[in-house]
Amino acid sequence: MNNVRQLRGALAYRSGLAAEDSVAARYEHSGRAIVARRWRGSAGEVDLIARDGAGFIFIEVKKSRTHAEAAERLSQRQIARIFDTASEFVADKPQGSMTEMRFDVALVDGMGRIDILENALAA
Repeated sequence: MNNVRQLRGALAYRSGLAAEDSVAARYEHSGRAIVARRWRGSAGEVDLIARDGAGFIFIEVKKSRTHAEAAERLSQRQIARIFDTASEFVADKPQGSMTEMRFDVALVDGMGRIDILENALAA
């Protein structure tokens, strides 16, 4: 039973990485460079951070069988951690906490289709 659980965990991990790669490619195709992947601060981790002019887009990637199921996996506690981590990321930037920030959620379904919800998380 442990081997099955480990296999599922490894598969989910690789599937998540593939989803992040697909989302990163979508942002890069739109002209926004990915400046960090799985950036970890003391408050938590942000899946992707893209440059948008003078500001940044903090992107949480959620993958599940459907977009709706993926969206359900985002908790209020996780949203708070994303905000705290983003604040930590911009703290050493020239404008600090005044840096322009946007928070997107990228939903990836079982077929690999991506639905990006821009500015989905209200600060």
